[in-house]
Amino acid sequence: MLSWSGIDFSALEIACYLCERRNLVPFNFRVTHESSTTRARLGCIQTTHGVIETPVFMPVGTQATVKTVAPHELEQLGVEIILSNTYHLYLRPGNDIVDEAGGLHKFMGWGHPILTDSGGFQVFSLGPLRTISEEGVQFRSHLDGSKHFISPEKSMEIQMDLGADIIMAFDECAPYPAERDYVQKSKDLTTRWAKRCHEAHTRTADQALFGIVQGGMYKDLRRQSALELMELDFPGYGIGGLSVGEPKDIMYEVLDDLIPIMPKDKPRYLMGVGSPDCLVEGVLRGVDMFDCVWPTRLARHGMVLTRQGNMAIRNLPFARDFTPIEEDCSCYACQNFSRGYIRHLLKANEVLGIRLTTLHNIAFLTRLMKEIREAISDDRLVEYSRDFLGIFAREK
Repeated sequence: MLSWSGIDFSALEIACYLCERRNLVPFNFRVTHESSTTRARLGCIQTTHGVIETPVFMPVGTQATVKTVAPHELEQLGVEIILSNTYHLYLRPGNDIVDEAGGLHKFMGWGHPILTDSGGFQVFSLGPLRTISEEGVQFRSHLDGSKHFISPEKSMEIQMDLGADIIMAFDECAPYPAERDYVQKSKDLTTRWAKRCHEAHTRTADQALFGIVQGGMYKDLRRQSALELMELDFPGYGIGGLSVGEPKDIMYEVLDDLIPIMPKDKPRYLMGVGSPDCLVEGVLRGVDMFDCVWPTRLARHGMVLTRQGNMAIRNLPFARDFTPIEEDCSCYACQNFSRGYIRHLLKANEVLGIRLTTLHNIAFLTRLMKEIREAISDDRLVEYSRDFLGIFAREK
């Protein structure tokens, strides 16, 4: 702890305060502490809409809302940044409407940082509904079958209209498994698209553009991708194309090989990853940012996160269980309701049931990341990780 005007503050708190007070640039990242035994580090991201302490998990608000949760509830949970989806907001309501409303922050009533993905992963998920070319991607809307085309330039146009603090370059996400030749061509295309995004992105006063490292599960292609993108000197780098069906051990091997060559002074963002064990393992390897729909999607299916793993609270054994989801959880759901009541709501298809499970899952991951940051600060992350992973039931 450090003392300032007679009050004790952590080094991270002081660094983030100075970042916020300085407010000279729209985007700034500082590493404030490095683990002595792992690649983990603490950091502070400054944006025009506030400071983000890293490592951080970003809840996903695909349609400009984290499903069933109001912005003020996210604030109460300690959420500092959320993610919204370019593809979905382009189709509905339209980036022009969001722009006319004053940008995504005003449109959704969220005054804190926002990150938007490029739409690349959603287009990848369309499968036979899309056609990839050098120019971009032709696809049919999943809503009404209408034809659309997104190029790197179009993705930048959409994201500049949306006005998020951090935006992502348009990329191609290779599936798993995939032949090396396909992944090589996909990686090369992603690099060329990244250059076009870099040239097309003109909203630099209040917006940071991150590149996305691709290369599938081929370590040498991943390294090539990272080095090619580093030549463009993006202010941050996403790691895409992981958590697409490969075993977790393979993902960790890729990160072990890739992270050491990535810039130390730029944020590293592992895209689409959000299970508690993966968050811990990712931080150990030097990842700063994570996002995933997984915790909110689990909540909608009656699954809640606990220290011991996922709990299917809809199941019959919880009908007469009048204890909270977790005894030591301070979220609204755990402080006011029992497992039995929440199960009843879910079985009765009451919206409150989904709201409560969602609040708990977001609170769980937000608290987990805070504990991880504290463990890094105290240089006890190895011990913390061992204890957490020792009891958490991990899925392969």
